[in-house]
Amino acid sequence: MISVWAPRAERVRVRLLDAGGRTRAEHDLERMERDDGQTGWWASGLRLADGDRYGFVLGDGDSLRPDPRSRRQPDGVHAASAAFDAQAFAWTDAAWHGRQLAGAVVYELHLGTFTPAGTLDAAIDRLDHLVALGVTHVELLPVNAFNGAWNWGYDGVLWYAVHEGYGGPRAYQRFVDAAHARGLAVVQDVVYNHLGPSGNYLPEFGPYLREGSRNTWGDSIDLDQPPVRSFIVENALMWLRDHHVDGLRLDAVHALHDEQPTHILKELAEQVDALSAHLGRPFTLIAESDLNDPTLILPREAGGDGLTAQWSDDWHHAVHVALTGETTGYYADFAAPDALAKVTRGGFFHDGTYSSFRRRPHGTPIPDDVPAWRLVTFAQDHDQIGNRAAGDRLSATLSPDRLAVAAVLTLTAPGTPMLFMGEEWGASTPWQFFTSHPEPELGRATAEGRIAEFARMGWDPELVPDPQDPDTFARSHLDWGELAAAGHARLLELYRALIALRRDRPELTDPRNAANTATLVVDGDPDARAWRIERSGLAVLVNLTPHPVSFSVGDGRGILLATREVTRSAGDVALPPDSAAVVAPPGP
Repeated sequence: MISVWAPRAERVRVRLLDAGGRTRAEHDLERMERDDGQTGWWASGLRLADGDRYGFVLGDGDSLRPDPRSRRQPDGVHAASAAFDAQAFAWTDAAWHGRQLAGAVVYELHLGTFTPAGTLDAAIDRLDHLVALGVTHVELLPVNAFNGAWNWGYDGVLWYAVHEGYGGPRAYQRFVDAAHARGLAVVQDVVYNHLGPSGNYLPEFGPYLREGSRNTWGDSIDLDQPPVRSFIVENALMWLRDHHVDGLRLDAVHALHDEQPTHILKELAEQVDALSAHLGRPFTLIAESDLNDPTLILPREAGGDGLTAQWSDDWHHAVHVALTGETTGYYADFAAPDALAKVTRGGFFHDGTYSSFRRRPHGTPIPDDVPAWRLVTFAQDHDQIGNRAAGDRLSATLSPDRLAVAAVLTLTAPGTPMLFMGEEWGASTPWQFFTSHPEPELGRATAEGRIAEFARMGWDPELVPDPQDPDTFARSHLDWGELAAAGHARLLELYRALIALRRDRPELTDPRNAANTATLVVDGDPDARAWRIERSGLAVLVNLTPHPVSFSVGDGRGILLATREVTRSAGDVALPPDSAAVVAPPGP
């Protein structure tokens, strides 16, 4: 059966095409009303076989439009859709029972630049690297269909389709199946807060967008419309059910303007939890939010939305400032001496405090009993690298010793640590903002918008590469040949050792380590940037000063790991400049 929600159309036809794009048949759809009273639906009993090309013709015109719920777009987002039988794939993951987020290490990657080929099948060949590294969850930047050959994925316009350049939906299923075979969970980044600027035909079908309401990236989604809400929820369930995905990262949920009694995030969490109970696998929902609002991760029974976790940009900002000394733009507040201590204890720095960047008080404290693992923490991610003027990683400015300290801070943090692809070996390649808009005027507007955005951060506009230049995309590919270089190999071994330590030491993943609890102590000399972070007796020592610093750790503690050679004297441990160490609690 073919159906489509198109309340703005007086007539809807489905056009069938052959592989060459020529019309082979056309059928009128019948207007129908759903049992729940939703109007504007059109349907036909016509059934499509896997691979059949089709599209809709609205009104009395002749222009073909892709199916808003298209599963495949072989010739791009402006062309006909292709039917896709999601059940035809021969899955081999029947023994896969999923992975919970507590205790996880997440690895974020962009398919187009993760490998030279930039495809899902090529990424499969690199999964063993991730297994050897010790990560548990692979998080893919958006793969939904967008116009052009490459971009970050956040300009998607057909949410149900997998970008054909990555291999399409069948390759996606192969990737998830291969990940599960290696014990890796898959988290898919999805974008429900806006649509891309090219190929978005949804407004011709119905009121998907809220008139007169915009967010940072374009017109807001109209969440007052029940079919639009279903469009989002059913998309989420599709990834989990049909593609066997283990979780979703929800992009910029603060841009979801919802005035209905049940917020779309709560509705989504309820539906996902129901599917989890039915399939017997845990599902993870991770929100990216600019609100510093713990409501997202509080249980629904306590008035929260019931999501699994949310990103803590504040943790990133505090660590970035501590490591780099950079205090421009939104980093300014995080120059406070207690910034790292505060985010380590409580997850948020702005928890009702004044934000100079926003010019108002911002955030809400996290309740004491919220487990720390519900915050995803990172020293680098796609936004915090790619949204810099030159797309430079920490490796562009930090010494090898400081990169090692960054690794220790990231992988011993109370939250759920996340790495950005290549971070584990100190990749020297940048990760820049790239687009391939076929429309020249859209490409120019994008480039000009980037320059204006960076002006607010105080960055030199001359450093901003042209997003439309193919070299910008090419520069952003990982160079896997770097793994053979001694310096990169040493850092990779440190990451492996830290992840193994995190797995072996229960103090680092204990769900009872909640924000603001007494099990977490931060001391040292904040003004001098030397800290001891203590968790259930296990101590992480950090010295970012230019001189040795001695920490009193007591007798009986052993050094589990150190980034540089340390010295011991009775109950003291002395760290050289730019170093970190992990010290075990005394034996029983």
